[in-house]
Amino acid sequence: MSDTMTVKEAARLWNLTERRVVGLCREGKITGAKKQGRSWQIPATAKKPLDQRIKSGAYKKQAERLPLPIGISDYRLASSQYYYIDKTMMIKDFIDERPQVSLFTRPRRFGKTLNMDMLRTFFERSEEDTSIYFKDKKIWSCGERYREYQGKYPVIFITFKDIKFDSWEMSFEAIRNIFAKEAIRHSELRNSDKCDEIDKKAYERLLSGQANEIELSNALLDLSRMLHKHYDIAPIIIIDEYDIPIQQGYMKHYYDKIILFMRNLFSGGLKDNRHVSYGFLTGILRVAKESIFSGLNNLTIHSVLDNKYSSYFGFTCDEVKEMAEYYGVANKYDELCAWYDGYRFGKTEIFNPWSVINYFHNECEPRAFWQSTGSNDIISEIIAQADNEIYDRLTSLVNGKSFTTYIDTGVIYPQIKSNPSTIYSFLLVAGYLKVLKTTPSFNGDYMCEVALPNKEIAFVYHKEILQQLNQIISPSIAVAIQEAIFSGNHAKLKDLIQGLLMQSVSYYDSVGENFYHGFMLGLCALLSGFFVSSNRESGNGRYDIQLKPKNKKLPGILIELKAEKHGTEESLKKLSQKALQQIIDGCYDVEMFAEGVEMIYRYGVAFSGKKVEVMADSVSSKETIRLSKSDYRSF
Repeated sequence: MSDTMTVKEAARLWNLTERRVVGLCREGKITGAKKQGRSWQIPATAKKPLDQRIKSGAYKKQAERLPLPIGISDYRLASSQYYYIDKTMMIKDFIDERPQVSLFTRPRRFGKTLNMDMLRTFFERSEEDTSIYFKDKKIWSCGERYREYQGKYPVIFITFKDIKFDSWEMSFEAIRNIFAKEAIRHSELRNSDKCDEIDKKAYERLLSGQANEIELSNALLDLSRMLHKHYDIAPIIIIDEYDIPIQQGYMKHYYDKIILFMRNLFSGGLKDNRHVSYGFLTGILRVAKESIFSGLNNLTIHSVLDNKYSSYFGFTCDEVKEMAEYYGVANKYDELCAWYDGYRFGKTEIFNPWSVINYFHNECEPRAFWQSTGSNDIISEIIAQADNEIYDRLTSLVNGKSFTTYIDTGVIYPQIKSNPSTIYSFLLVAGYLKVLKTTPSFNGDYMCEVALPNKEIAFVYHKEILQQLNQIISPSIAVAIQEAIFSGNHAKLKDLIQGLLMQSVSYYDSVGENFYHGFMLGLCALLSGFFVSSNRESGNGRYDIQLKPKNKKLPGILIELKAEKHGTEESLKKLSQKALQQIIDGCYDVEMFAEGVEMIYRYGVAFSGKKVEVMADSVSSKETIRLSKSDYRSF
């Protein structure tokens, strides 16, 4: 037996992240740890450093702290009244390079709208002195060269984030209303003596909300021309979430119409338009191949694989550490890493900002906050085209595996049906995958090693992706399994899971405990009326899955999972009994009882390939004597 263990082995033994183990080695908190070359060697007898993290229920909000900016995309409000992570150096980087038109593609809820509003607030001419929102920010200390850009330009700001309608007619009406509101925002044009009658007629058509399709497709060109005349300086055009209407058009079968309109709109507003100083666009997909930006040779694209601007969307490691310290929970950093870290934009490690903020707001109880932030109809469309090879690859991710695949950051919606392998490109740019290694391809795209980013995405992955593979897990079977868990019908639970595994393909023969953990977690995630959590401390250890009822009169549920290869019926019964005993010995039910739950079902579940065994019992808050091993019921 080796006298030492690796960082990876220690992390698995102590249930920590590898990064945390390395940090503990560097801090001298692991006795006898020595660095050999580029690796740490840890004595096999070393003890896990004492866990001094705040236990559940001990987190306290402090009244003097700034509130958390949940759902705040208004820069003035966010930067002055809430905890704001300073991203204003993005302005410096832009001024240093000054590309004429910039497109930033990032997953949803990674700060695109807030950053675009920051750019608007900085550059836009206004009767209000908006410099007050930047004087305490990093950009202001960069010098007069950068300050002179502040408040210099008229700005056209358009967001398409709410264009999610079932028909082209409804979408067109909504877009027309958006431009009418933007025309109102520039009411100075109505009586401008620098604009001629043709200009004012076009303005009135926009303002009244009566512009036809041709007139509306010229809206960016018309507004930019009038603002240029009025202020004697060409405006900045900012378009947020430009591809939302395109995705909706694809899903609701008016794709060709929305593409034609967007092509004309952007061509007039951004292509060879001498009336625009700079343009900014955001979206999830690049969709350059749609010819929306046809001939737009002044477009600079910044995708999730590019280094420039990589730290400005999402939170960096240092930013999350500082935020955790500010809210008095610096010792929660490891948990934050496990759940919400793992993205890599360019060469920058990034946390999901939406989930980090909600984690602090939720008293540091980790959940999959990101899963409910947008429509995922497009995922269903993608999965519907998956073949067996794609399915095998997708399911392998849950077991902690990675694979190398071709990534096209310009993937377009019609390719989904014609080339299902584009699923990986879409899942990457949409935030469901992370890049471990990137190798440029011969045609300007990439070969990337991809994996799941973190625990949150593993959770979301089951609910939004694997659960949509109805040929394997039908909705009726999923519901029946949930009902069996909820009702304590242990025999039915075993039969349903067994039947599900028997119907599935052969990859189940070789997966490990991580897969089954994710599989059960995905099923539990669909169970309404419960707070679902995983790998959390309670009692004397960490449970696998806990379902805490929102109504304390309902039963709570604890599930401990085990897996082994080539298991027999007898060995699986023993293994499931061991899993149940772990719940009992670890007193995992202490937390729920302390919070007033009156009854708890406890499940020990053991898997081997397509076989499963379940041991279960129940305990009430009134009981003082726990069941002994001889009282367990096997099903």
